[in-house]
Amino acid sequence: MSIEVKPVSDFKTSNDIKRLHMQRSVPINLRQSGDNGSRMLISQRVRKSPYWHLSEEAGAWCYTVYNHMYHPRAYISLEEGGLLKEYEYLTEHVTLWNVSVERQIQVKGPEAEKLVDLAITRSAKAIPAGKARYVILCNEEGGIINDPVLLRPKEDEFWFSLADSDVALWLQALNINSKFDCTVREIDVAPVQIQGPKSKALMIDMFGEEIEDIPYYGLLESTINGCDVIISRTGFSGEEGYEIYLYDASVNAEKLWNDILKAGEAYNIKVIAPGHIRRIEAGILSYGQDMDLETNPYQVGFDWQVDLNKENFIGKEALTRIKEEGVTSKLAGVKFGGEMIDWYPADFYIVYEEGGKEPVGYVTSAFCSPTLECNIGYAMLPVELTEIGTKLEIHLPEPYAGERVEAEVAKTPFKQSKHPGTGYVKTGRKL
Repeated sequence: MSIEVKPVSDFKTSNDIKRLHMQRSVPINLRQSGDNGSRMLISQRVRKSPYWHLSEEAGAWCYTVYNHMYHPRAYISLEEGGLLKEYEYLTEHVTLWNVSVERQIQVKGPEAEKLVDLAITRSAKAIPAGKARYVILCNEEGGIINDPVLLRPKEDEFWFSLADSDVALWLQALNINSKFDCTVREIDVAPVQIQGPKSKALMIDMFGEEIEDIPYYGLLESTINGCDVIISRTGFSGEEGYEIYLYDASVNAEKLWNDILKAGEAYNIKVIAPGHIRRIEAGILSYGQDMDLETNPYQVGFDWQVDLNKENFIGKEALTRIKEEGVTSKLAGVKFGGEMIDWYPADFYIVYEEGGKEPVGYVTSAFCSPTLECNIGYAMLPVELTEIGTKLEIHLPEPYAGERVEAEVAKTPFKQSKHPGTGYVKTGRKL
């Protein structure tokens, strides 16, 4: 199956691209080249996860590559409702996600905390054993390397549950350079996510009443079908949810997966792809789209993640300077017209001021919101155009418009989450 999106012809000059990337070393490709039905080669060069065959059995028909692994991105066919039908299962029932692409990088040893504290922008010391935190890692220029969930299952052990970049190599290099007494390696642990309003009831059925006692970003060690797991109360959806990290996943994948499906029958469980429609509504960012190595925390609402009172961490000097000087571009929420975007955008759509001739920014994530009944997303814009209510125009390709549509900067999150998160609690908005 494929979605035919005809390329947009009004944005193609190198000058336009340069204008939007004055501060970047490697520009984002903003040519509106579309997707004419290209297919992906399945080969030995990209890793299949322990759940690959189980996702295939569940009907996965579209994949991307994430952390050098195949990542399922659609299960329900377009004829049966596609991603909007998956959204329905996520927001009304309970869903199972194959997220083994969140590769687990273990830092373990007497000085594990020292290495982790050097790598992340907030305090590792403030994370007690048995808890997790959402964190970011930056390079020496303040660019975001990754935004993982960081688990601390034991006092001398941390797991980086990764977004899409090679953090293992980064941490190993930091460890070699600093000569900490710890090891850095990937481990055979593969997570799945259980997301949706019925997720707690399902988890209690599988693991008992202890689930009730797990706080947000808390951890629980448990077993299922004879397999050891760690459970975290986290997720990528904005709905109630959990992640189950399976030890020895290469051997135990079927035992966990099939038990979940059997227990979930009573709750109308469905295997779906990570819910990008819902995560955009919730103000959750996606690494590689909404931020990358050339984006700093102050551009994407992560001010609260940066603890400049820490004695030292990679990027502190640069981030101190960036905070003092301010940024010239920021990510903002946008609502806009056009036909509903019900498939993953193939390009970063171009943004203009209302009635403007020159491009001023680009859309990083976009989908239709069933709740707001319009298209929503995030756009990287000049700071002066990020005030809520600012009128803009976005050029959408066919079949969504084939021309510019009206847009407006909007407050995020677009739809409130069960657990809004520290950033929202501190600032009252996501971006």
